[in-house]
Amino acid sequence: MDKLSSKGTMFSKEEGRNIRGDETFPNEYLITIREGSNSKSHDISEDDRQWLYSLDKISKEYLDSLQSPKIQKVPKMHREIESNVRCYEPLVVSIGPFHHGKPELQLMEKHKNLLAHQFAVDQETREGVLPWLLTNSVSLAELYRKVKDIMPVVKECYDEDSIKDYNDKELAHMMFLDGCFILEYLHCIVTGNYKELKMKSHDIAFIRRDLFLLENQLPFEVLDVLMSCKFKDSEGMEMIKKFISSAHTKPTQRQGFIQSIKDFFVDFFSDQHPENYTCTEKAMNFLSKICGGECSALSKEKSTKTQLPAHLLELLKTNLINPKAFSEGGCYLRGDWCSYRSAMELRRAGIRFRPGKSRHLSDIKFTSFHCSALLTLPPITIDDSTKSQFLNLAAYEACPDTPDDFGITSYVSFMDSLIDHAEDVKELRSKGILLNFLGSDQEVADLFNELARDLVPNPHAFVDVKDKIEKHYNNKGKIWIAEWKNTHFNTPWTVFAFIAALFVICLQVTDTFLAGIQTFYAVHPKKD
Repeated sequence: MDKLSSKGTMFSKEEGRNIRGDETFPNEYLITIREGSNSKSHDISEDDRQWLYSLDKISKEYLDSLQSPKIQKVPKMHREIESNVRCYEPLVVSIGPFHHGKPELQLMEKHKNLLAHQFAVDQETREGVLPWLLTNSVSLAELYRKVKDIMPVVKECYDEDSIKDYNDKELAHMMFLDGCFILEYLHCIVTGNYKELKMKSHDIAFIRRDLFLLENQLPFEVLDVLMSCKFKDSEGMEMIKKFISSAHTKPTQRQGFIQSIKDFFVDFFSDQHPENYTCTEKAMNFLSKICGGECSALSKEKSTKTQLPAHLLELLKTNLINPKAFSEGGCYLRGDWCSYRSAMELRRAGIRFRPGKSRHLSDIKFTSFHCSALLTLPPITIDDSTKSQFLNLAAYEACPDTPDDFGITSYVSFMDSLIDHAEDVKELRSKGILLNFLGSDQEVADLFNELARDLVPNPHAFVDVKDKIEKHYNNKGKIWIAEWKNTHFNTPWTVFAFIAALFVICLQVTDTFLAGIQTFYAVHPKKD
């Protein structure tokens, strides 16, 4: 057999055989390739070594940036939706460097000087100030010195490209004026001193909207240092929380004692998260409902450690979403698929709706009974600022340095699954879940359909609720009973007619039974 080899490849001449092995073909070559014997490895050049070193350095810097959140711009994929672009732009006032200097916002820039001076003066002499919101008189120079001292920390809250057009002095002036402006605005709103703002009513409303834009945020360190000079103890933080808590949700109303007992037994015997709640905790929730939620609020306040938020938008999200409410079930491969379509379809399947008592949009519960079920949803106010705030909150959740819970995104997607048409909005509005200040019910339906566009919810969010809805919806017996009730007992008159017919049938049966007894004794007389 002839053999030839070159650079690890061996050619051998031997008899070839067909697949069956019963025929031979002479003078055929069998080629065998052997690796590694004489091959040369490629050396890493100096340029490659520099590239690998820079790759390691860049990855570490990026990881560090994720651990220390920065004030971000709206992600590109959100801005590409043309109908939503205006929702990310300020209408009246610019906060921070992203929109600073725009010609259409210059009028409010002049107003910032007035409010900054007004914030520094002694506010105890004003009329109508709440007794728990007393402030100290501090000079403008002292306030500015406090802000200037923390500028190294403030600069770390931005990418270098975002503030490269401003020197340290210009940036310090901007932070000082914007911080004083925000706190003076909040103080006048919370205390009811609207006249102190010296603005038109529509400007006051637009500023509330502009303060919750992602690109219009101020590092909370600036607000914190200013509040430490002006407010006593934690009154400044309480003022901010009071302002934020008024967004989107209507005030929690005290429930009657009987209604609280009903709610307690419904929640106690429900199977919603049985592993997370003990009997003692359910009893405490019952007491807090009677007290109007004050007990639970106080306990949460004491147990929660104070941690400085990144900005006002994060504080708003924390007020609206409880990330611990998301279970660990769910899977990205399963997606957000469900067979049910809307609130009206669920109603026809025997699922009723009830407004919850919690302000958290993540507090959605499903309680199943024998033949019916109850879906509890948090009440929410829908107005002209709802679209802007939800879009900016969703954009904030899409930023790379934010927690990976997508709570607002998941809530919007869940509500979109319940709302298809105006009839669905009407059903939820009639139950006190949606408080519509936007316009017609169709406008609210269109709003949620637009908000949920291109949003991907957290696969772990509301997975228990969705599974229980799906099981109830796929139970043919419950669906049949619900359809029968909706068909024959959809009004009080049909219920009354059914009771009357049942009463007549009972009378007829009783009359027939008594007649049969009389006939029996007539045919078989009783013997003495």
